[in-house]
Amino acid sequence: MKTKVFFIIPAMMMVMAAQAFAQQTEKLSRGLVAVRENPSAVTLSWRYLSSDPMNTAFNIYRNGKKIGTTKSDNATFFRDDYKGNDAVTYTVEKLIGKKATGEKCSYTLPANAPTGYIDIPLDMPEGGVTPAGDNYTYTANDASIGDVDGDGDYEIILKWEPTNAHDNSHDGYTGDVIFDCYRLSGERLWRINLGRNIRAGAHYTQFMVYDLDGDGKAEVVMRTSDGTVDGKGKVIGNADADYREKGIKHEGKRTPTHQGRILTGKEYLTVFNGMTGEAMHTVPYIPERGDPQGWGDPRANRSDRFLACVASLDGKRTSVVMCRGYYTRTVLAAFDWDGKELKKRWVFDSNNPGCEGYAGQGNHNLRVGDVDGDGCDEIIYGSCAFDHDGTGLYTLNMGHGDAMHLTQFSKDMKGMQVWNCHENRRDGSTFRDARTGKIIFQVKDKSDVGRCMAADIDPTNEGVEMWSIASGGIRNIKGEVINPQPKRLSINMAVWWDGDLLRELLDRTTVSKYDWTTGECKPLQTFEGTQSNNWTKANPCLQGDIVGDWREEVLMRTKDNTHLRLYVSTIPTDYRFHTFLEDPVYRISIATQNVAYNQPTQPGFYFGPDLKKGIFRGWKFK
Repeated sequence: MKTKVFFIIPAMMMVMAAQAFAQQTEKLSRGLVAVRENPSAVTLSWRYLSSDPMNTAFNIYRNGKKIGTTKSDNATFFRDDYKGNDAVTYTVEKLIGKKATGEKCSYTLPANAPTGYIDIPLDMPEGGVTPAGDNYTYTANDASIGDVDGDGDYEIILKWEPTNAHDNSHDGYTGDVIFDCYRLSGERLWRINLGRNIRAGAHYTQFMVYDLDGDGKAEVVMRTSDGTVDGKGKVIGNADADYREKGIKHEGKRTPTHQGRILTGKEYLTVFNGMTGEAMHTVPYIPERGDPQGWGDPRANRSDRFLACVASLDGKRTSVVMCRGYYTRTVLAAFDWDGKELKKRWVFDSNNPGCEGYAGQGNHNLRVGDVDGDGCDEIIYGSCAFDHDGTGLYTLNMGHGDAMHLTQFSKDMKGMQVWNCHENRRDGSTFRDARTGKIIFQVKDKSDVGRCMAADIDPTNEGVEMWSIASGGIRNIKGEVINPQPKRLSINMAVWWDGDLLRELLDRTTVSKYDWTTGECKPLQTFEGTQSNNWTKANPCLQGDIVGDWREEVLMRTKDNTHLRLYVSTIPTDYRFHTFLEDPVYRISIATQNVAYNQPTQPGFYFGPDLKKGIFRGWKFK
């Protein structure tokens, strides 16, 4: 069967946003990966890059012996009928036409390799005991990726969460939050301990992993405090400081009220070396806490609601934006890293005159992309948006929400759109223009609409489909209900998995496929022996195009937290498509996936079965 190939004319039109021509980009390797499909076969996949000419082909070698060729109209996917259990090295050689270019990459499949995934052993931190006498251990939680050594391959930055982590609404001590950096081989490069003055929970520690100074190596940026220990063992600030509340006296007795909360004390923003974990520069954290009451309550339930992102605010280099507050006061602070110093670019504060309409409009997550076509990124912050210069772009007065999706929902729609759900028991779910905030359609509801999803799962309707827990079923881009009662339709995450242009749904440990003929979502693959994260959010450690061809991988933790498993699809695909990682909107959606309530990746352009119809903005279907 001939592969269906998407070409780009010119090649750099892979990156749909205007800023892609100037914006700093990563130098990616070929990303070759091999996994055991079954006892009799191994599957290989690798990246097709925007720099590859249309007539690029590849030779495949096993232990130095040529075993096949994928032609220029083949997918970057290969199945090898290999039954042995010994370690085996695969090599992919790039051809232009039939001529070898000298570019090669290799991957060694270990002996007795597991089926369907890369096994990554972990070094679990030791548990501890809180001042209240409660024991805790650790679970592998959210992760991000970054090329920390500049070789074109990603390393994994993993957050270890103590088992007594708390939501902001709950009192109680928590254990320390710990970060590790691992190669895919399981080699640990460093460990950072944020210390007792950073509370553990989904809303406290948003970590950004990205190459911020353009040197080809990723940095890690996080909120820190006195007692944080970097990857070299150096303490930031005062090692003896303890800002945790001990509880307050009530009717003559000490009660757990406010116990474990951090209402005072110093906060910092630190940029860490991605290769060594060394703290390279620390500055006072902006936005500062001040009086917690100024954010809406005296116990830090509002003041300790953090978000973060990276964004190309000048159309060239990437900045980091640290955010505080979304139920009431909202503050965003942008910083640039030049390799030596963190420098403040701008601060937006809803307390400032003329900015009051942006208070209380934030989500438990955010999205980033050039929505107005000026070559710089904007920040979609729930029911409002901010321009690249730190000014408000628009605000809708629809309040807070839990989930939000930004992409181009149809090849015939201009720019990008946003599907958002709201908790104000009034506005329900809305579909809007990302640039102007204009509502395209709305499904009003008097309930707290806590989840919504957007994914192209039905090829019989144009564009991406949308649904929420109160949307009355699946809707198309016109707002029409196309299935009022879908069966077992998940609402948490999504993944491109099985090789066609539709998206699959990911919930807990199962990838499912929507059957538009029956209206039922059916299990496609279950990741046995693993466990999802973050309670009802039920997300993996990470999901995205991390290695291999254009499809996405799923990073899960084992139930005993001793290993990570990077699951790679072994299903053949009929498509060759440039890696999503070269699209800025998509790449940033990976970087921000760990923020509060995790959201799935999404590109800044439409991707789905409608692309089969001829030429689309430089894409040519062959």
